[in-house]
Amino acid sequence: MGIMKRVGMGAALAALAITVPGVASATDRSTWDRAELLRFAALPAETFVPGSEPSGSLLGGTPSNGVVPPFADQPVQGFSGVLRNSDGTFDVLSDNGYGNRANSADFLLRIQRIGPDFRSGAVDVLGGITLTDPDGRVPFPLTRPDRVLTGADFDVESITRTVDGTYWIGDEFGPWLLHFDRAGRLLAPPVPLPGVFAPENPTRGETPANLGGSKGFEGMAQSPDGRTLYPLLEGTVAGDAPGALRLYEFDTARAAYTGRRWTYQLDDPGFAIGDAIAVDRDRFLVIERDNGQGATATVKKIYLADRRDRNRDGQLDKTLVADLMNIANPKRVGAFGRTFTFPFQTIEDVVILDDRTIAVLNDNNFPFSDGRTPGRPDDNEFIVIRLDHGLDADKRILHRY
Repeated sequence: MGIMKRVGMGAALAALAITVPGVASATDRSTWDRAELLRFAALPAETFVPGSEPSGSLLGGTPSNGVVPPFADQPVQGFSGVLRNSDGTFDVLSDNGYGNRANSADFLLRIQRIGPDFRSGAVDVLGGITLTDPDGRVPFPLTRPDRVLTGADFDVESITRTVDGTYWIGDEFGPWLLHFDRAGRLLAPPVPLPGVFAPENPTRGETPANLGGSKGFEGMAQSPDGRTLYPLLEGTVAGDAPGALRLYEFDTARAAYTGRRWTYQLDDPGFAIGDAIAVDRDRFLVIERDNGQGATATVKKIYLADRRDRNRDGQLDKTLVADLMNIANPKRVGAFGRTFTFPFQTIEDVVILDDRTIAVLNDNNFPFSDGRTPGRPDDNEFIVIRLDHGLDADKRILHRY
């Protein structure tokens, strides 16, 4: 990844080296006590990839939260997936751009590399890779003749990385699974989800859509052994119970679905999930949220979801492990009050740092969302929180990368 800006990596590593000796094991309680804010950093909303291409020309020049498009460069925004690196940096996936296919044709899909510096409260952008299809793997016409992928081609929302350094990315327009090499080049044709079609899918022909627009793979977990993916839809497939989301199983060696699936039930059919990552072979951390922001934000939660379905109700068992609208902040981290809230419309990133510590990031929907301060575009915030007790996570998850 090309270097754009340097960060004090010693500070980032020190800040993330959070260990909690003698952590208690996880229990079967339906709700854990309050999580605590440990670290806070933010990337300013108006951060752009230097020397890149113009973007936002299809937004009509209409101001949003004081920001007037178009932009001379590509914004670094919309984080919809996060991966931890061994050096204290993180890879984050920018989503399709400005919210839909029609207005995002000049937004280039990209994996950004960032480094939070919690001593200064800043997030530095260190580089990134742009996603491309140089070998013509995509079977339908792309926006650009150079086959650089844009937000009009795919709506990328979830990401995992395998041991060989390649990326599997979940899309919402198909929905498809996309396999990229470490340089961001598509390795194979998009893998469709059998029997499920979003309205944006150009390959469905006369087949009616049975999934809402941009309601495909919002979350995607990877098994501890790296052999299996568990992509989770954001929307309910037509005919399923209201608020029932399908969790699928995908074999990376065969690049095929196994035929097994489970159901994650939203607390309310109007809610959505923001991310899903593995804790061990059976359990996942899932972000569930309402559609509010700022004063209207009420439900922003992280659940521990278990596919073993111990109560035999046909759904993943859910344990609330963190209420993001009610985080304890006794040390007033980030100069916030003793209760910290994460009041963003879309919160789409969670990553495990150690058995009791996780990081959470928002998708700032630049320039449209203003959940933190009305009338001001949201920054990309990066918070580290300590859970009530340990996750008992698989050690391969804790030590991954």
